[in-house]
Amino acid sequence: MQYRTNSRTMMQSARILLCVFSILGVSAGTRGIDAQTPLPGKRIVIAASMVLDGKGRVLHDTRIVIEGSKIVAIDPKAGPVDYDLRGLTVLPGWIDAHVHITWSFGKDGKTAGPASTTQEAPYQAASNGWVTLMAGFTTVQSVGNAADVPLRDAIAKRQLPGPRILTSVEPLIGQGEKSGTPEDIRAFVRRQKAAGADLIKIFAAGGPSRPAMTLSQEQLNAACDEAKKQGLRTLVHAYKDAVRAATLAGCTEIEHGVLATDDDLKLMAAKGTYLDPQAGLVWENYLLNKEKFVGTPGYPTSLEGFAAMEKLIPMYHDFIRRALKIPGLKIVFGTDALAGSQGRNAEEFIDRVRDCGVDPMAAMVSANSLGAEAMGLSNEIGTIAPGLQADIIALDGDPLKDITAVRRIVFVMKGGVVYKNVAH
Repeated sequence: MQYRTNSRTMMQSARILLCVFSILGVSAGTRGIDAQTPLPGKRIVIAASMVLDGKGRVLHDTRIVIEGSKIVAIDPKAGPVDYDLRGLTVLPGWIDAHVHITWSFGKDGKTAGPASTTQEAPYQAASNGWVTLMAGFTTVQSVGNAADVPLRDAIAKRQLPGPRILTSVEPLIGQGEKSGTPEDIRAFVRRQKAAGADLIKIFAAGGPSRPAMTLSQEQLNAACDEAKKQGLRTLVHAYKDAVRAATLAGCTEIEHGVLATDDDLKLMAAKGTYLDPQAGLVWENYLLNKEKFVGTPGYPTSLEGFAAMEKLIPMYHDFIRRALKIPGLKIVFGTDALAGSQGRNAEEFIDRVRDCGVDPMAAMVSANSLGAEAMGLSNEIGTIAPGLQADIIALDGDPLKDITAVRRIVFVMKGGVVYKNVAH
């Protein structure tokens, strides 16, 4: 994923989004969104013949009892049944650790990246939230755009339907000494905290073809240490040497990670650092929509320049296969979904299972309990269990036998609110 922007442009986008969402919030509240808000104490019972609990277990012929926004019991004898999902696969709403939910294609058909300030941009962002939720993703981590903030807040207030959003606001883009002293970087982290960041996104390297570190070890140490002091996690865009450097710095999660050695991955496992690789969706999306990306900032200037991306896909597959062999390495699910792939996040599951040999159950867990653990939200989401949020989806098919079932989402509940039900 390429990233070129500036804070002024992002803040302009955020102001436009906030203005439009304040308008949308009025109409949404009068047209049914508030009507779907679970009433305190309202009881809902879901019947299921097959439940993947999010931690690797399969429950059979049971019922899930919900009150308000939370699951209160797993009771095979509960009734009466409000939603009969027998014959389907029921599991927790998925968690995507890496998206860019406000990115869309502009009126000219070209990607606007994070810098769009058009009148259409807020509506496109709202649409991205909707299609992502309809695809079964009830929580996403959107990393690198101040415009994420008003969308996150509007969804949290139920003014708009969409996934729960965690955002990094403005990313720390490594530029060597230009990034500032360690104290400058600490100040940057504090500014993101003040701006409402849920986490800090750090670019510590270029890309797979230019993997040199763009931040020093001292700069990374400062960024990740200050984030911890502020109660924030750190996600680091890293390749090759930057993977080890970010791990040694105590950062929370490595994005991409290609060109890391087995020793680097073993160090990650030993320190409990999470890995979020991508199996192909991001590159497949660039190739599918190359006419829309060509010539835009950060992308090839000619269509021929996209040929190199085809060679990257096998490189990413090989990396994931190596990562799978490292005992104890925590591999979470992230897609880098942006313009062109919003709502198609689940294709990454298929790539991981079909092309990289990921076990289907492990793929599901990576986007459920493990994803929640990486976000520090294990007590809230990621598992179907009493006390957790009622984020529940249902698939037409069994992903353990046919991974393409992830494309067939027929039921979506988030926080006790049903947003999609075409199960029967």
